[in-house]
Amino acid sequence: MKRTILLFAAVLTLTYMSAEAQNRLDKQGRRQGHWIRTDKDGSKIFEGDFVDGLETGTFTYYYHDGTVRMRNTYSEPGRVCTHEAYDEQGHLLARGTYNQRNRDGRWLFYAEDGRLVKEASYRMGIKEGIHVIYNHGGDTAEVTTWANNRRNGRWWKRIGDRGYITGNYIDGGLEGQLVEYDDKGQLVRQGTYSGGLKHGYNRLYEDGTLTVDERWNHGLLTERRVRLLTPNEEFVSVYDIVCLAPMGKAKVSLLLRDGTKRICHESADDVYDRLGNDIFAYANRKNRTLVSLQCVQGVGKDSEGREILLLEPQPDFDIFPDEDGLKMVRSRQYEDDSPLDKK
Repeated sequence: MKRTILLFAAVLTLTYMSAEAQNRLDKQGRRQGHWIRTDKDGSKIFEGDFVDGLETGTFTYYYHDGTVRMRNTYSEPGRVCTHEAYDEQGHLLARGTYNQRNRDGRWLFYAEDGRLVKEASYRMGIKEGIHVIYNHGGDTAEVTTWANNRRNGRWWKRIGDRGYITGNYIDGGLEGQLVEYDDKGQLVRQGTYSGGLKHGYNRLYEDGTLTVDERWNHGLLTERRVRLLTPNEEFVSVYDIVCLAPMGKAKVSLLLRDGTKRICHESADDVYDRLGNDIFAYANRKNRTLVSLQCVQGVGKDSEGREILLLEPQPDFDIFPDEDGLKMVRSRQYEDDSPLDKK
């Protein structure tokens, strides 16, 4: 019994001496030697060595269950270290260098299955240089050039399998020409920017054919001309269109501001997609009747007392608005702060 007590006391003494040697402070209050920090439940938070209060060698940080969360290996005590981060299943998530706790140099980021998903470059915590994003197949998905934490330089982004869009950034904003191509190598879009805003021309293409030709002034649309088959090809300004209504699967009737009509030999979907939803709205969604917001005058009634939409100029047929169409008129009335309803 006495021997057991002496042995237990010896173990306590060794444990105490080990703890003392382990988490030690010098006379200046600096951490020295091997340290292990635990939480209130006794789970290890980190483990590593200090010299004069500075981390040195390898520091390992843990999740609550003891799985490695991070590992920092110092090449300069307390200053420069190689960093690795892991998820709770042990998969590597990121690897790079910290310099005075700032990301510095090339960093790599990974998915759970080990795929490289992003490659980035930093200068003392600031995005600087080429950043690359990879898709699920390992191909380049996006390339961006950074300077002083802002996009600055060429930008390229994959669209689909072989399509792409490319442009140029200056101080965080798109500048100059932007172009986009589809998987077939056909031009989809091209335009010019200034200070991150559309400025100059913006053109859209379908199967390589120009269908929308716009003009912009520092982010404000000033003109949009759309291609119509009427039956010969012509470009019409959307600001000249009063209303549109389908006439079967491949015909659309248009009324223009000058009172003339056009019959477009295309599907309503193709035509409507070119118009833009900032200028037009559905007066009746079931009948797919589209009207120019600028031509809406209010709501009136026909000879049978049914509500009809009033436009300027007025078409030679009645447009019966649905509930959404009536809400659109009321919204326009509220925005303009003027009565639109005409009885």
